[in-house]
This record gives sequence, structure tokens and C-alpha cells, in this order.
Amino acid sequence: MDYIKGTIVTTIGEIDGVEALLMDMGIDSLEINDPRDIEDLLNKKNDYDWDYIDPKVMAQSGEEPSISFYLSDDEEGRKKACEVEKICAEKGFHCETGVVSDSEWKDKWKEYFKPAHITDRIVVKPTWEPYAKKEGELVIEIDPGAAFGTGTHPTTTGCITLLEKYLKPGMSVLDVGCGSGILAIAAGLLGAGDVLGIEIDPVAVEIGRENVELNRLSGRVKVCCGDLTKGVDYKADIVVANLMADLVKMLTGDVARHIKKGGIYISSGILLELKEELCDFIEVCGFEIIDVYENENDGGWCAIAARLK
Repeated sequence: MDYIKGTIVTTIGEIDGVEALLMDMGIDSLEINDPRDIEDLLNKKNDYDWDYIDPKVMAQSGEEPSISFYLSDDEEGRKKACEVEKICAEKGFHCETGVVSDSEWKDKWKEYFKPAHITDRIVVKPTWEPYAKKEGELVIEIDPGAAFGTGTHPTTTGCITLLEKYLKPGMSVLDVGCGSGILAIAAGLLGAGDVLGIEIDPVAVEIGRENVELNRLSGRVKVCCGDLTKGVDYKADIVVANLMADLVKMLTGDVARHIKKGGIYISSGILLELKEELCDFIEVCGFEIIDVYENENDGGWCAIAARLK
């Protein structure tokens, strides 16, 4: 589908006024690039807002503010685009408009998602890519859709590596914040007898369920919408949580109530500089640290395995 995209380069002092002007014209499909947002991000209001900021985001802090707007590629849309260009010329703002196709970007990311070995034994394969399975390999078919999780991030590698090490056939597994279902599916392929993935995002839940069906694991792996802290009545031999450090801290107390005595808690999304802090916190919550997976070549992340005392 074609549509009109316009971009207005403005100033910090004028950005709110330009936004209001576009809204008054009935243009409400907007993308606002305000460098002040980067400052707000750095001065995070909550401990769990972020652990890591991509350098590409940091680079945006020095850019001029701009507003992009989107219109239908029809007579009305073209008329409005001309009106905006005229107003911008009068106010001295630079404005560029053009017709673009969503086919140029909608599936562009798929070009970079290829079959990948997560461990020596486990391969993650996008549904649209061919792959010749080798003897002994376990292949996870995945279509992440709008959910987080292609399985190629080092935090996922850490979780799956520890799952592969500690999961015994027939064990039960609880995947907290399961996203596209990668870890729940990996647990099922590794021989777990019963797996429950919980996720607060309803869209991710649907995608997770579809991925479970793709891997023919619906009989043993279930994905549901839920919050570990509210109304989840399930105890597992292994709980896995690939989140981020502050969310791991927020949930670890509840994890202890959802894991069997002597069970294993695998957590990830933890930067190496936070490893000691997280290990100490997990131990305070009644666990004994038994293993730490880390790989400094993969961006400095680690995963922690702990046993409930």
C-alpha cells in the first residue's frame, strides 16, 4: 500500500506548536522525534525502565527535532500535504514529502533473521527460511510477528544453554514473560513433560500459541495471558525468566512461590556489571546460586541459575 510521508524539521521551541498545527488540520498519524525524550530516558523515572541503551539511540540526542506525518495517497491526502508544505515555507521550516510503500519496510527485518545455532544442539529457524536439519539437532520454528523474541539475542542463548544443562525429561517448566514462546518451545523440545508460558501482552500470547502449534507441542506446552504476581496457580521444577535485571528483582520473590522445593530458577537479561548485585539479591530471596553463564563477546550479558533452598 502506498502512502504519503512528510517530515518537518523544526526547533525545540516550535515542536509542540507544529504538532498542534498538524492535529488542528486533522493530521493525527504522527511520529515525533524530540531529542528531549533521550534526556528523559537517561533520567529514568523507574528503576526498571531500562538496563541498556543502544548507541544508535544515544546518537539521536544531537539531532534536530522533527515531526513526520502520514497521509493516504489520494486527492485529499495530496491536498493536505501541499497545505503543510505551504505553511512550513511561510514559517521557515524545512519540509519534505513523498510517496512511499509499506512494502519497502514492513518485512525488511526478515532479511536479517536467518537460521541460527543457539547451542550446539538447538537451532532457531524462521518459518520462511529453509533449513536442512542435521542428526541430533532440535529445530525451533518461529515467527515472532509483533512479539518480542527471535531467539538470537545473547540473553536467550544464556537461558537455553542453562535449560539444556538442567532440564531433565518429564520436568515441568514455567516461562515468565514468554514473548514469542522461544523458551517454552525449547523446554518442550528438550523433553519437559509440562510447560506453561505466561505473558501480560495479549498479542504476544496469540503469537506464542501459534508458534507452539508450529512446533507441534500443543499437547505439552501452553501459553496464557497472566501476571505472575496475580492469580497464577502453578508450581514448576524449573522457572525461566528472560526479562531484564530490575524486572528479575521485582519478580524473584514471586518466583520462589511458584517453584518446587529444590527447583531451578533461570534468569537472564542481566548485564555483566549487574551480575554480583543480582546474585546477592536472588540468594536473599531463598535461592542458592549454582551456575552463571556469561559471554563477554555477546554484548556483556549473563544468565543465572539458582536452586531454591
